[in-house]
Amino acid sequence: MPGNMTLQDLRAAVKAGEIDTVLVAGIDMQGRLMGKRFHAQFFIDGGWEETHCCNYLLAVDMEMNTVQGYKSSNWQTGYGDYILKTDMSTLRRVPWLEGTAMVLGDTLDHHHNPVPHAPRNILKKQVERARAMGFDAMMATELEFYLFENSYESLRDSNFTGLKPVSAYNEDYHIFQTTKEEDVMRAVRNGLYGAGITIENSKGEADAGQEEVNYKYSDALDTADNHTIVKHGIKEIAWTKGKSVTFMAKYDHRKAGSSSHCHQSLWTLDGKPAFFDDKDKHGMSQLMKHYIAGQLAYAREMTVFLAPYVNSYKRFTVGMFAPTKAVWSADNRTAGFRVCGEHTKAIRVECRIPGSDVNPYLTCAALLAAGLDGIEQKLELEPEMQGDMYTAGDVREIPHNLREAADLLNGSAMYRKAFGDDVVDHYHHAAQWEISETDRVVTDFEIQRLLERA
Repeated sequence: MPGNMTLQDLRAAVKAGEIDTVLVAGIDMQGRLMGKRFHAQFFIDGGWEETHCCNYLLAVDMEMNTVQGYKSSNWQTGYGDYILKTDMSTLRRVPWLEGTAMVLGDTLDHHHNPVPHAPRNILKKQVERARAMGFDAMMATELEFYLFENSYESLRDSNFTGLKPVSAYNEDYHIFQTTKEEDVMRAVRNGLYGAGITIENSKGEADAGQEEVNYKYSDALDTADNHTIVKHGIKEIAWTKGKSVTFMAKYDHRKAGSSSHCHQSLWTLDGKPAFFDDKDKHGMSQLMKHYIAGQLAYAREMTVFLAPYVNSYKRFTVGMFAPTKAVWSADNRTAGFRVCGEHTKAIRVECRIPGSDVNPYLTCAALLAAGLDGIEQKLELEPEMQGDMYTAGDVREIPHNLREAADLLNGSAMYRKAFGDDVVDHYHHAAQWEISETDRVVTDFEIQRLLERA
C-alpha cells in the first residue's frame, strides 16, 4: 500500500516525540519534490488539509530560472498561487532524516480543480481512463545512477571537475566492488524500505561507479510516487555520507548511460492479467498486441516525455545497451520495446527508451496514453524484429535530438486529444527553452567532446 502511516499513526508519533517535522511536497516539471516543512503539531492540528505554493513552480527550468512564455504562469497573470492538496495515502516516515515524515500532494487551482499540466494530475487522468476501460495499469521503473566519492559541495567549489566514481572498473553484478559501497547502498535499501517502499535489491551496473536500485511493481501512480521518492532519497542519503550522485542520462559520453526502463502491463479490475494468453507463441493476448502497437505508433511523438533534455539523446549510442530503434522484440535488449516474461502471467512490455533523468509521471502517462489508444483503435502489431537492432536498417528510429522530438510532440493529434492542447503546448515550450539554453551554455564534458571531434 502507498505510504506507511495514517494520520492517526502520525498523531501518536508526534505525541511520543518521534516526529516533529512533516514535509509536504508536490511534483514539479522535472520530477523533483517541491514544498514546505511543517511543524508536526501544526500539521496534525489542521495543516494536513492543504497548503499553497507559487504557480511558477510549474514554469521553471532545471536551474530554477523563471521561464517566460508559459500561458499558465507569467508576469501578466501575476504569478499567483496553486493549492497543494495532500494525498494522505502517501504519508510515510523518512528514516534517513531525524524526526521527519513526508506526504505528497496534488496541485489544484483556486477552485480546487486539478491543474492540467501538473505531472501527477496528467498521470491520474490516464489511470482513470484505463479504469474506465476496465483495467488497472501496473508499472515498474528501474533507476540507474552514478555514485561519486566527491561531496556535492566539493564538486560545486571545483566547478564540477575532478569527478571520482566510487569504483575504478565496470561493476555490473560485482559483489566485491559493491561491498565497498555498502555504507551508502545499505542505507539506501533500508531507508527507502523504512519509508514504505518495497525495495527488492540494489546492484552494480555497467560502468565504474554506476548503481541500480529496483523496487516492487505497483499501480502506475504508486510506481511514479515511489520512483520520485527513491530518487530524492538516494540524493539525500548520499549527501549524509559525504558523497554525491547524478541521474543524468549521460554524464560522460565515454561511459554507459543511466536508464529508467519502464515495465508495463494491464490487469482487469478483478485482478487478472489482461496481457496473458497461453495459446500465443509468446504468451501475448490480443489486447497486449494492440497496446504495444499503440506505443510503437506514437513512440516518436512521446519521446519528449521519455528523453526531456538535450543531454538525454547522448545516451542513445550504438553498442551501449541504450536503444536507437523504436521497435519490439522478445527478450532483446537492443530493441526500444522488449517483451519480458514470455509464456507466463508476468508477461509485460518493457520500454527501454527512458533515461534516469525522466519525470516518471510524464513517462508513465505518455506510455499509457499510447497503449490505450492502440487498444481503442485496435491497432495491428507489426512483425517482431529479431537480432541486432543497432544494425537494422529502414526501421523506426528514436528521434536524434530534442528539437526533433519537440516538433513531433507539437504535431501529435493523439497527445493533444489525450492530454489536452494546453498540456502539450506547456511541455513543448519547456523543450524549446531547454534547447535554447543548451545552445547558449556548453558544459565541460561537451567542450571535451567537441575538441575530440575537431
